[in-house]
Amino acid sequence: MSLTTTARRKARTAGDSPALEKLTRAGLLGYGLLHLAVGWLALQIAHGRSARGDQSGAFRLLAGQPFGRVLVWAIAAGLVAMAIWQLFEAAVGHLDEQGGRRALERVVSAGRTIAYGALGATAIQVADGGDPATGSQQREATSGLLGHPGGQWLVGAAGIAVTVVGLVLVVHGIRKGFVRNLRRNLMSAGEFRAAVRTGQLGYAGKGAVYAVAGVLVTIAAATFDPAKSAGLDGALHTLAQQPFGYALLLVAAAGFALFGVYCYFQARYRKV
Repeated sequence: MSLTTTARRKARTAGDSPALEKLTRAGLLGYGLLHLAVGWLALQIAHGRSARGDQSGAFRLLAGQPFGRVLVWAIAAGLVAMAIWQLFEAAVGHLDEQGGRRALERVVSAGRTIAYGALGATAIQVADGGDPATGSQQREATSGLLGHPGGQWLVGAAGIAVTVVGLVLVVHGIRKGFVRNLRRNLMSAGEFRAAVRTGQLGYAGKGAVYAVAGVLVTIAAATFDPAKSAGLDGALHTLAQQPFGYALLLVAAAGFALFGVYCYFQARYRKV
């Protein structure tokens, strides 16, 4: 048996750890709470209240509740577990897929590893009393990058990548691509219908907002205007400034909230 095969078997065994599965499922619940909080912040922005409508703002909202910091620490642990789970999936997982599909799924898992890890780091920073980067700091970082040779292309590529990810999430939701990851045999008919509806609307609404954020970053690169680059928070505030902005933000808030509800079904029934 080759060293590579032995290493893969050990990695699969580690990835199948019951403890990691429990932590991952707890992390999915925390991921749902995070999206419910973002939905609430989007609703506050819709009503003209000052709010930071991104993940760090959501973590701070949760941390401000009774026992909130303990909750955020727990969510951080779950997000780290989710990152480890997706790391194993990227390395040796998706064995039920074939050929190019398996390769694609592993690339997606690698991207999720980075996303969950970054969210976990943000949660740890907030739980520890720190203050993650604000929208103005993000704009300053974009401005600095635009000032370097090739920086415009890097920022533009990042904006396009985020836009594509957002659109992929929309399509993923509309086409019910998430259903294949659910353990349908354990779900009642009503639970399955609720999971499909919340998943469809949640993925589509969340993806649309991320696509807007990506477009704003792309515009910032094209116009050399870092003020237009402020991530998810900037996307929500930009929607608020549009005609029918109130209605658009209500849709965005509902999308994030519904995705948060869908995470409950993921925590119980997702294949891990």
